[in-house]
Amino acid sequence: MPASPQSSHGPSAARDPAPLLALIDALVGELQPGARRQATLDSQLDRDLGLDSLSRVELLARIEQHYRVRLRDEVLGTAQTPRDLLAALGESVATHAPPRPPAEAVADSARMSGEDAELPTDAATLLEVLDWHLARHPDRVHVRFYASEDRVEALTYAGLADGAGRVAQALRALEMGAGDCVALMLPSGLDFFRCFFGILRAGAVPVPMYPPARPAQIEEHLRRQAGILRNCEARVLITFDRVRPLARMLAGLSPALAHVVTPESLLDGPRPPAAEPPAPGPGSLALIQYTSGSTGDPKGVALSHGNLLANIRAWGEAAALTASDVCVSWLPLYHDMGLIGTWLGSLYHGMPLILMSPLDFLAR
Repeated sequence: MPASPQSSHGPSAARDPAPLLALIDALVGELQPGARRQATLDSQLDRDLGLDSLSRVELLARIEQHYRVRLRDEVLGTAQTPRDLLAALGESVATHAPPRPPAEAVADSARMSGEDAELPTDAATLLEVLDWHLARHPDRVHVRFYASEDRVEALTYAGLADGAGRVAQALRALEMGAGDCVALMLPSGLDFFRCFFGILRAGAVPVPMYPPARPAQIEEHLRRQAGILRNCEARVLITFDRVRPLARMLAGLSPALAHVVTPESLLDGPRPPAAEPPAPGPGSLALIQYTSGSTGDPKGVALSHGNLLANIRAWGEAAALTASDVCVSWLPLYHDMGLIGTWLGSLYHGMPLILMSPLDFLAR
C-alpha cells in the first residue's frame, strides 16, 4: 500500500517532489488495486498512470488540500505529468475563503419590472429575439461568465448586439454569403456568444465544434474533428490563437476551408462596408448541431430558427420560466443543452445566465 505523504504546506513546499509523487501513488493505488505503477516526474498522467479526467479532478483536489493552496484553473486541462503539477504548485497561492458571488449577479433578477412579464412571442428568428431585448433593456446584463475564481465578466444585450455586428462586418468582408457555414471552435466564454450571433447577422450558419480539452493535443484533436469541417463545407473556422499555425494542415484536411480566424481578429479588425444579407425567416437555417461521433462519424442536424424557437418556448412554458428567474450552467456551449437549453433559453426569456466553464466546475 502506498505510503501517506507527510504534511507540508504552501507553494514553497512544492520544491520537494516526494510528497506529490506519494499523493499520486496513493490515488493510483486506490483506483487500480494491484496495479504495479509508480509515478515519476515525467510519467504521463493518462497513458502511464491511467488517470482519466475525473481521476485528475480528484488528484487536484487532494493536492490543494494537502498543500493548502489554490492551483490555477487551467491546470486541470494543461498538466500532463507530475512535473507539470510541481511547476503549477510553484505558481499557486495559499488557500483563502472562496469568493462570494458579486452583488450584481444576485441583484440581476431583482431589478425586473412589470414589463418583464412580456416575452418576444412574435419573434420569428433568433435575431428578432435579440433585437426585441435590445429595444427594451439594452443595458441589462444577459450573461455573467466566471472567467476565473476572482474574475467575472458581464455581457449586456447591447454588448452582445455590438459585438455581433462587428463580427458580422468582418465575416462579410471575407465574402461569406447567405447559407455559408462558419465553424465555431471556442471554449466557454463571452466571445462564443458574440461570434455565434455575428455569424447569424452575416447571413451565415454557425456550426459549434468541440474545442480541445488539452493544448498538448490540439493537432490530434483537429484531425479527429476534420470530418465535421468537410461535411458542412465550412469556409471559415473561428477558434483560438493556438490553432492558427495549423491552418495549412486544416486546409489540406478540408479543402473548402479558406480562413482560420480568432474572435479578436474579427472584433478588432478592419470592417469595410459590405452589403447587408437578406433577413432570415423562420424556415431559414440557424444552426447545424453535430452528434458526438462516439459510435461513428458525427452526424449534422440542421435546425431552423422556427425549430429552435418552438423548442425554447415549449421548455419555457413547461417550466413556467420568467425574467425573474436565474439560469446557472456549466454545460459546454457546443452541446445542445448548453447551447439551446441554457443560453438561447435564457436569451429568449430574459433570464440572467450565470456561466462557468465545464473544467472549472469539475475542478471546483
